Amino acid sequence: MKAKVFVTFKEGVLDPQGKTIKNAIASLGYKGVEDVRQGKYFELTLDDLPKEKADKLVKEIAEKILTNPIIEEFKYHIE
Repeated sequence: MKAKVFVTFKEGVLDPQGKTIKNAIASLGYKGVEDVRQGKYFELTLDDLPKEKADKLVKEIAEKILTNPIIEEFKYHIE
């Protein structure tokens, strides 16, 4: 069982790396990109847990370890 966790800055938090990437895209001549927000991706391999326990485990890990809850938010998917 795998959990895929996506961590991004909360809306309104400045993202200087995303801005740098956006500028690089524009400087290479690509048009039509209004904004870039960068983030982090984690893949957790879990034991064969019941869905409810896996959800609770992944949420707790994401909240306590993978994110800074003041400036970041997360989404996850368990397969």
